[in-house]
Amino acid sequence: MPLFPDNFLWGSATASYQIEGAVHADGRVPSIWDTFSHTPGKVHNGDTGDVACDHYNRYLDDVETMSWLGLNAYRFSVAWPRLADLSFYDRLVDALLAKGISPVATLYHWDLPQSLQDEGGWTNRDTAYRFADYATAVHALLGDRVTTWTTLNEPWVSAFVGHGSGRHAPGVSDPAAAFTAAHNLMLAHGLGVQALRAAGAESVSLTLNLTPILGDPEPARLVDGLANRIFLDPVLRGEYPADVLEHLSRYTEVNLDDLPTISQPIDVLGVNYYTVNRVVADPSASGSLEHPGTEGIAWEQPHGTLTEMGWEVIPSGLEDLLVRLSHDYPGVPLMITENGAAVPDGVSDPDRIAYLDGHVRSVHNAIQKGVDMRGYFVWSLLDNFEWARGYEKRFGLVRVDYETLERTPRDSARWYRDVIAAGGLPS
Repeated sequence: MPLFPDNFLWGSATASYQIEGAVHADGRVPSIWDTFSHTPGKVHNGDTGDVACDHYNRYLDDVETMSWLGLNAYRFSVAWPRLADLSFYDRLVDALLAKGISPVATLYHWDLPQSLQDEGGWTNRDTAYRFADYATAVHALLGDRVTTWTTLNEPWVSAFVGHGSGRHAPGVSDPAAAFTAAHNLMLAHGLGVQALRAAGAESVSLTLNLTPILGDPEPARLVDGLANRIFLDPVLRGEYPADVLEHLSRYTEVNLDDLPTISQPIDVLGVNYYTVNRVVADPSASGSLEHPGTEGIAWEQPHGTLTEMGWEVIPSGLEDLLVRLSHDYPGVPLMITENGAAVPDGVSDPDRIAYLDGHVRSVHNAIQKGVDMRGYFVWSLLDNFEWARGYEKRFGLVRVDYETLERTPRDSARWYRDVIAAGGLPS
């Protein structure tokens, strides 16, 4: 049986706007996702996160489910729009600890207060400093019980899906804004690390969605720079890759004096992995708005088995990615902070079990190759508001009936419970 280290974190993950609901409770202010989801035509079926899974009111039941699963860690995000009253997270953390579940807190999972967006959002450098203030405030409440902190979740999505294609909030489509937002998000991360360290945080991390880029070498290197190295190198090496800096300079200028702040040492790098991208040179191709400046590059159709999101199922890509990170950025422990699949609705979900089984095995293979892995978090604990896809796609180990909000553990939940109990997978 492929076994994992005794101190390995087995968890699941969620995000505030995707599950909490209660958007007007306790002084919460609007976020960019409230605005975006209430804008006609932006989200599938006109769905919003107004109610979502009502986790805000049902969190005790959900913590019971986590305990039943045997999780020893739970990754959640704090909603910046709730800064006026963070008592919900105070109650949540206490409930987790009472069940022996370590809280892993993410400070930003895309729900920027709309008031900050009105001042320019992530294209405004001041937002990075406001983030540091926010980090200090959250740590003041939870820092006596939360030891593991993540500054940002997937800044690539915030920058390039939110400001490049505009498929996500705030719905901007402007390459210069995308690159500016990317830099300011990294500055926010660095300032957030400094703020958390000053407050006494024990472990500080950043979570990136990283995607192996396969295909023709020259296009693959360009896209890898725009998808992966644009964040990895400034944070972990204190520099922009030369090819990426040359590319982004076509659109905007970034302040390189920020790099010492951006590259504050972190204790672990969170890795969100779902699939790979395949690219080829094609002079007639228009490129991708989410990878500005990729005219002449085409994205191939995914190969083989696909998830309901249309993403290729390729567990070997995760193993290759982890080995690459360990080689290219040595000395930085890694943790899978999201990995999962949307599959057809139902309590029986063999496709999800197969997906998770393959990827957990890839994590174990990486450990066997010497990669320092600290944990694995399934996305997601619950079916939830899947951003621009609304409630159409279901990632949950636990099914949510959106009419009644009843929770039903799926077969994959029982599979994961058995894996955790055994500390590994069947041979």
